[in-house]
Amino acid sequence: MTSQTADFKTKPDMNANTQVLELDVEGRQVDEAVLSLFHTLLFHRSTGKFHYKNDDTYAVGTIGFQDVDCDFIDFTYVRCSSDELDRSIKREVSGFCEAIRAPDAPSSGQVALEFYQRKRGRWPFATESIPWEVWTLRINVVSLNNEHERQIWRERVGDSLGERLLHITDTLNRHDYIPSPPNQAEIDLIYDTAYPDVQPFLFKINYSVSAPTNPSATTTIKKLIRDTLALT
Repeated sequence: MTSQTADFKTKPDMNANTQVLELDVEGRQVDEAVLSLFHTLLFHRSTGKFHYKNDDTYAVGTIGFQDVDCDFIDFTYVRCSSDELDRSIKREVSGFCEAIRAPDAPSSGQVALEFYQRKRGRWPFATESIPWEVWTLRINVVSLNNEHERQIWRERVGDSLGERLLHITDTLNRHDYIPSPPNQAEIDLIYDTAYPDVQPFLFKINYSVSAPTNPSATTTIKKLIRDTLALT
C-alpha cells in the first residue's frame, strides 16, 4: 500500500469531458465490443481500496488485473480482476445488447459510460450528480452471409477495437480534470465503495436504440463490408 494525503484542489468548471466512439459489429459481437472498451475505461478509472489512517491521510491498496480473450473478435483486453465489478458491468450492458439484437430492433444504438460525482444539496434539496467524463459508443449492427465473412469481420473488428483502445489511452493520459482524492467523510461522493476489492469512480451506464440518423448510414456500412471482403 502507498500512504498518501488527500489533496484538496479548487474544483474547475464541471463541463464533462465527452468522447464518442463508433463501431460496426455483427450482432454476436456487441457484448464483447462494448465490454472490452468499458472495462478498459474502468481499469484506468479505478483505484485500490482506500484505508484511512485519519480523516485525510490514507493508504491505497493494489488492483488486480486479468486478460480477457474475446470469443467472437480477435482481441484481448485487460480488466480489473473483480468478479463483482465484472458482473455489475455485464448486467448493465446486457440490456443494451438485448435491445439492439431484438427481432424488430433498429440496426443502430448508443451506450454511454458516465463518470460522475455527487454534490450534497442544502436542505431540502436532494444530492446532485455531476458528470465529469462521458464515453459514448455508437454501435451499428451489420449482417453477414456466411462463416467466411464472419472470420474476416472478427479480424476487422479486432483491429478497430485496437485503434479505439489507443485513442482511449491517449485521452486518459492527458491532464484533464478528475476529482481530487476526498477526505474520509466524502469518499462516497467520489468513489463507489461497495466493491470489496476495487474502488472505481462513481459511474453509470445508459443506452438508447434507434434507427440511423443519417439516411445513407446503412448504405455506407454495406459498402464497407463489400470493400473489406474484396480485399481478401
